[in-house]
Amino acid sequence: MDQPINPSRRSFLKGSAVLAGGLIIGFHIPEKTRAADAAGSEQTFAPNAFLRIAPDDRITVIVKHAEMGQGVATSLPMLVAEDLEADWQKIGFEFSPVDPAYNHTVFGIMLTGGSTSIANSYEQMRKAGATARVMLTEAAADTWGVDASECSAREGRVHHGDNSLSFGELADKAAQLPPPAEVALKPKAEWRILGKPLTRLDTPAKTNGSSTFGADIYLEGMLTAVVARPPLFGGRVKSFDPAGAQRVEGVVKVAEVPNGVAVIAKDFWAAQKGRKALQVEWQAGPESDISSSGLEKLFREKAQESGNLAKKAGDVEQALKTAAKSVEAEYLVPYLAHAPMEPLNCVVKLDEQGCEIWTGTQSQTLDRKAAAEVAGLAPEQVQIHTQMLGGGFGRRASKTNDFVREAVAVAKALGDGTPVKTFWDRTDDIRGGYYRPMYLHKVHIGVDDKGQPSAWHHRVVGQQLMKGGPFEDAMIQDGVDATSVEGITDLPYAPANFQVEDQPVELPVTTLWWRSVGHSHTAFVTETMADEMAALAGKDPADYRRDAFQDHPRHLGVMQQVLKDAGWGKPLEQKGGVRRGRGLAVHKSFESYCAEVAEVSVQADGSFRVDQVYCAIDCGKIVNPDTIRAQMESAIAYGLAPVLKSRLTLQNGRVQESNFHDYEVLRMQEMPAVAVSIIDSDEKATGVGEPGLPPLAPAVCNALYAATGKRVRTLPVDSGRLAS
Repeated sequence: MDQPINPSRRSFLKGSAVLAGGLIIGFHIPEKTRAADAAGSEQTFAPNAFLRIAPDDRITVIVKHAEMGQGVATSLPMLVAEDLEADWQKIGFEFSPVDPAYNHTVFGIMLTGGSTSIANSYEQMRKAGATARVMLTEAAADTWGVDASECSAREGRVHHGDNSLSFGELADKAAQLPPPAEVALKPKAEWRILGKPLTRLDTPAKTNGSSTFGADIYLEGMLTAVVARPPLFGGRVKSFDPAGAQRVEGVVKVAEVPNGVAVIAKDFWAAQKGRKALQVEWQAGPESDISSSGLEKLFREKAQESGNLAKKAGDVEQALKTAAKSVEAEYLVPYLAHAPMEPLNCVVKLDEQGCEIWTGTQSQTLDRKAAAEVAGLAPEQVQIHTQMLGGGFGRRASKTNDFVREAVAVAKALGDGTPVKTFWDRTDDIRGGYYRPMYLHKVHIGVDDKGQPSAWHHRVVGQQLMKGGPFEDAMIQDGVDATSVEGITDLPYAPANFQVEDQPVELPVTTLWWRSVGHSHTAFVTETMADEMAALAGKDPADYRRDAFQDHPRHLGVMQQVLKDAGWGKPLEQKGGVRRGRGLAVHKSFESYCAEVAEVSVQADGSFRVDQVYCAIDCGKIVNPDTIRAQMESAIAYGLAPVLKSRLTLQNGRVQESNFHDYEVLRMQEMPAVAVSIIDSDEKATGVGEPGLPPLAPAVCNALYAATGKRVRTLPVDSGRLAS
């Protein structure tokens, strides 16, 4: 049985940020992989859990992280291929089984999240490639009767003078050799693959439609289920009448499951029709009258009370009294849905032999454990086949494993071993809970007579994301959820008198980490407040930050680059009655540094368009610049929707939005032009999936202020407030 490691708060924070701890290399070969290799060819060379080389020279890299569009199914093979000295044209990949060999090197479980896939795999995958290269070289040297130091590997072959053998030709012999205890990695000056813009390995299959997502899975005789879930938070089934659903042609079974009533049918449409005909009486939860307006009032009241100390330095109260100038502000951001393009789905085949699962998941170890609990099996009896994910953004790393638990419960209720796909439609997804929480920030900042910050008091009110999840003990200490205040406690602007508080609110609304987690709202506040401090000091926002970043060279580096790219200081072309503005934001998240400049055009009625975003990213060593650029563009698109229009509203305990017509996401015509610069660095590789999102909202809102002279402190932006 896999036993997840319970990391300390310090190690978890380090892991989710830099993964700077000792390298753990799981080089044993899982039994399932070993058996598959033996069935395929006795000559397949599998020197460790991450690599197979076949006699035909095909190289398969085993990818331990979920591929949800972030490019990991190409980046991880690139790490292996570089130190293997492989021919890139021979490289392929497959997703790993659930096995300790593929555990996250810090979290101790199979998990994809926190922009850590490259950071935690960087040396592990490179050493996997280097190990194989050494063994292949030794095999060639033994074949030729020469010293291995006289041989060299490049582009999938080992050479010695006029002699040359391919990796495939050496696979059988290399498989008989013991792996070396230590291997050296190639210096950056000799890289042929890393740092190059290589075409993604998953592009052909995604282009021709052969790529398999969870929604694509079909097994012989498979049934489809949809579940009627409580429409109110905290609700449950009081009673139900299955008769209407049972009369629908194609419906096979109607059964109560722990979180609702499942309608199981021969196809999706029959299941949907059956669910509509189902009669369910719901038992309301304890707070069935919860509403967005009521929550806003509650949060403002809670903001007047002291919270749990996340950080305290100096005497903030006294420093605010003696400040030359000060500014107070309240910020409010709403609940947000993850809204991946592929809604949740999970196929389960449960019988006396065990349980097989096909799904797109970011959390294989915990999902397997949860499935085993529901099915009454040992985890070893559960096999998960990870599929491509049509978007995740944290939703497919559910802290309660909800969608996998539900699907296994449905299969258990069916009870005859027939495979069944439990499918969520778009409304199920939007109204299904597990949201980025609503937050209110109350900030009071004082500056001295030179405009420098002398006091900063910051209180965050909202639900604690880590509550009720596997990392609660590590991440919530002394009443502070580290994710609620991340991005605030390590501010480069922090003065000597600095106090940050977490004011938790207990609510029945289910919440979950969302792309960039706490940084998604903390950067909005801190970087617009930085502009307000610049205004108090009578300085240009860039000049103000330049002074603040003198001891923060990587903050300064990305800012200088984006200012250059954007032509900061040059006047924007004005068109008729349109007001134009340019805004800057700089933020560190997931140990990467990102700066963005947004250009906006505002009409007389307050409606506006984001015309252009310039982005500079420093994420340490570069693996694939095309992936980095794509992730910055993606984060900007994803982060712009909540600035313009995305929000969830609650009324009488229910989510009001149901689909993309009312939970609006970014449209093609709203996407700004994006220019990305990547800072070349020798620092360790850090995250790229999320760091492009946090600076976007403050850059846009700072640009709106530059254009209109009006501050934005609530998202999405109320364009009516920007009217001339």
